[in-house]
Amino acid sequence: MTSRTITTPWGQQLLENPEEIALNDYPRPQLRRDNWRNLNGWWEYAITKSDQQPASFEGKIRVPFSPETTLSGVGKMVGPADFLWYRRHFSVNTKETAPANRRTLLHFGAVDQICEVFLNGQSIGTHVGGYWPFEFDITHQLQADNELIVKVQDFSDNPRYAYGKQKQKHGQIWYTPQSGIWQTVWLEQVPQTYVTQLQWCPQFDEGQILLTLGTNQPFAKGTLLITSQEQVVCQREFSDTTVAILLPQVHPWTPADPHLYQVTLTVDEDRFTSYFGMRKFSIGKRNGVTVPLLNNQPVFFNGLLDQGYWSDGGYTPPSDEALVYDIQQMKDLGFNLLRKHIKIEPLRWYYHCDRLGMLVWQDFVSGGGPDYHPLVIQVLPFIGVTLKDHHYRWFGRQLAASRQQFRQEMHDTVKLLQNVTSLAVWVPFNEGWGQFDSLPVTAELRQLDPTRLIDTASGYHDQGAGDFHSAHVYFKKFRMKPDRKQRIQVLSEFGGYSLPVVGHMASDKRFGYKKFPDQERFLTAYLKLFTEEVLPAVSQGLAGTVYTQVSDVEDELNGLMTFDRRVLKVDENILRKMNHTIAETFQQLHKDN
Repeated sequence: MTSRTITTPWGQQLLENPEEIALNDYPRPQLRRDNWRNLNGWWEYAITKSDQQPASFEGKIRVPFSPETTLSGVGKMVGPADFLWYRRHFSVNTKETAPANRRTLLHFGAVDQICEVFLNGQSIGTHVGGYWPFEFDITHQLQADNELIVKVQDFSDNPRYAYGKQKQKHGQIWYTPQSGIWQTVWLEQVPQTYVTQLQWCPQFDEGQILLTLGTNQPFAKGTLLITSQEQVVCQREFSDTTVAILLPQVHPWTPADPHLYQVTLTVDEDRFTSYFGMRKFSIGKRNGVTVPLLNNQPVFFNGLLDQGYWSDGGYTPPSDEALVYDIQQMKDLGFNLLRKHIKIEPLRWYYHCDRLGMLVWQDFVSGGGPDYHPLVIQVLPFIGVTLKDHHYRWFGRQLAASRQQFRQEMHDTVKLLQNVTSLAVWVPFNEGWGQFDSLPVTAELRQLDPTRLIDTASGYHDQGAGDFHSAHVYFKKFRMKPDRKQRIQVLSEFGGYSLPVVGHMASDKRFGYKKFPDQERFLTAYLKLFTEEVLPAVSQGLAGTVYTQVSDVEDELNGLMTFDRRVLKVDENILRKMNHTIAETFQQLHKDN
């Protein structure tokens, strides 16, 4: 819980309208059905020391906001020894309880960290992992009036499970832990045979899209209709789970032109809508320099570190409009990329990146530790020492179960986000936090998804794996260093300049890598950084930058926006012009002869 309450404009609207259902948008944009019901809203809650269901509940909590947040209405920390309980009642009509021709699914977007779900006094299942969706078929447990109970334990920065930047002892770059339900809870009706998963794989050079379907049981017939700018480009029937669709004329997806194909699919009686974009991420050589390619053309990754925290909602955005605001504001400043840092967002965030044209670097959520050794993650990297990451104890990965858990979570993350059009790069490890066995992990990830680039060890302890030589520079001037493997050269974290804005800070503590007293000196230093360090490096082969960061977070006051998103600290026109200059310089250097 932050030391001072500051609210975003969207959070303030929720506080002023207590009966409004938060995040009342369909949670899964690429497999969208009509027959659904949002269960967000006011639930009962209790925090206990016992794993036995409490006799009474303490009060109300606004789902899907964690109890540590302002928007939850609770404002209490849940510790590793606690049990967090949720309860709500809901009614359904007669048709919803008839199992003869329909099924009812109960979906959870994410619950941090381990939970068991009870419906009408019966345990219907458990789930482990705080960042991934799960569901239960509750058709045969459903009644006209229902009692839903969720029991949660959150071990926070326990070394086995992914926890990201959540710390019990938070401060500076570590943030308040989030517990329990933090994404939408929802009901959905489906036919007896229904699609459980679909994958879109663009085959850009071949001019076709490959569709792979997963269903709960075999189906007889499917139909699909693909449109582009409201014009039909394909209409066909199919009976296999894999369908290759040749497009008559490919309209590529780019940040400047984020074109998406719209799809209507029917599988037996299951009807839903989806979308995909045609794009390709690869590597090429231009004038002797290794560069990233988008649709076979050089692209400069010009981005920002995006922590995905909100002053009033914690892990949870206060509204869909808030998600759009962050993405659009950074695009308006001239950036084309967000590095989603040590967090997985609700799927609607990725949908907005797809439709607005914002490239994504996706970090895997870190685990291990919980207290990473300062010598490993702070001291040795700054004097140029790289450690071998098979020394598990040095990196906080001494537990075999923790290493296996990471691999499982890697599979889960790729499965969840494989359809995101804008997702260009996977980032398995950041600054040595829980890093281990980089080479085999990269090989495994490459097999899971050969269509994207990989920044294996962002910042420190590079083992030579992946597609990038990836530097983090904060306290000294950045200078390009040759990479013996001739990988793509990127500055994947830098800057972090701090400008406090009175009245918009969640804490009296003021952390930043370089502090400035006013906007004029802040902006002057920012422009000098890009003019004297970034632009010369672009001429020497630099192909990407990730400035720290989108917004302030708790003690960390190094955002281009304040934590409450009410103040933009920079001049939009000046930043847009600088970003245009960087992009033009890169394109002139690496255009085809």
